[in-house]
Amino acid sequence: MRLLVNDRSVIEPALLDTMRQAAEVCLQGEGLDPEGIEISLSFVSEEEIHRLNRDFRGVDRVTDVLSFPLIEDLNELEAAEEAEKDPEPVALGDVVICLPRAEEQAREYGHSREREIVYLYVHSVLHLLGYDHMEEEEQREMRAREEDVMQAVDLQRQTTGL
Repeated sequence: MRLLVNDRSVIEPALLDTMRQAAEVCLQGEGLDPEGIEISLSFVSEEEIHRLNRDFRGVDRVTDVLSFPLIEDLNELEAAEEAEKDPEPVALGDVVICLPRAEEQAREYGHSREREIVYLYVHSVLHLLGYDHMEEEEQREMRAREEDVMQAVDLQRQTTGL
């Protein structure tokens, strides 16, 4: 999988590797070959994500992550993979993460910065793959996929026993 990052200086190389692995788990779970996929990843300020959220979603507030899918029908992607006519990876979409918001949420939820950033990325990649959480059943399915992927990269939620 090709991961295009807008600014590698703001994120540790090991964390980018974990994010790539998590995306590959997402893609393989959908029966897709990660080698044929490209995802663009941008890290932005609160001001920038607020502007994007307002301009593209009509929501006038800061958010943690946004997804911009480039493929409407994953069947087209599967057909292209089967035909293997284009050796270049197919652009699945763009993920935009607000690092200050992710870091704030990590503190708020009591888990690591790494876990929060990877979780937001997984959440967004699943949106690129057509998952949503508007309906209760969709939300359950998406949350289960998120937790499966986070477990696969050893970043599951920490639970404390009584």
